Amino acid sequence: MIEMKVAGIALEAATRNPIVLLRDASERRQLPIYIAQDQARAIANALENQTPPRPLTHDLVVNLMNEWDMSVERVVIHSLQDNTFYAILTVRQGEVRKELDARPSDAIAIALRTHSPIWVMEEVVADASIPVDRDADEAERQEFRDFLSNLRPEDFTQRGPSKSGDGGN
Repeated sequence: MIEMKVAGIALEAATRNPIVLLRDASERRQLPIYIAQDQARAIANALENQTPPRPLTHDLVVNLMNEWDMSVERVVIHSLQDNTFYAILTVRQGEVRKELDARPSDAIAIALRTHSPIWVMEEVVADASIPVDRDADEAERQEFRDFLSNLRPEDFTQRGPSKSGDGGN
């Protein structure tokens, strides 16, 4: 799993539909997830630390959890099926831990309000992420190509005496 942070909310150019952007710690991969206007507003409010005069749905959920001494352990976006992301919200109350099916947008809105980590399965990142810094990616690829081109067969031979029973390592 890869921990990701909310980088912000964007609008798709053609349709003007909101997208929540998750970014990995190295800021090299970004995961765009299409969301509804209401969820975009809820996420944006949390990002900007705006408190509505009356609790909205995500605020109400967090308030309920606080009243019942529950905490959000983490959010995991675990799969992508037919262009739909699936998430689990893991909550804890004392020693009891529950995993709840959730829309990623709702889980993210709650995670932001509770300062909980957001994790994404590696296969989801591999399938749906987009590069943030293509130049850095290309530089890394070129560095690896240079490394490979400078390898010689003797670089793979064992150096120094082998200890018996260690399998030659």
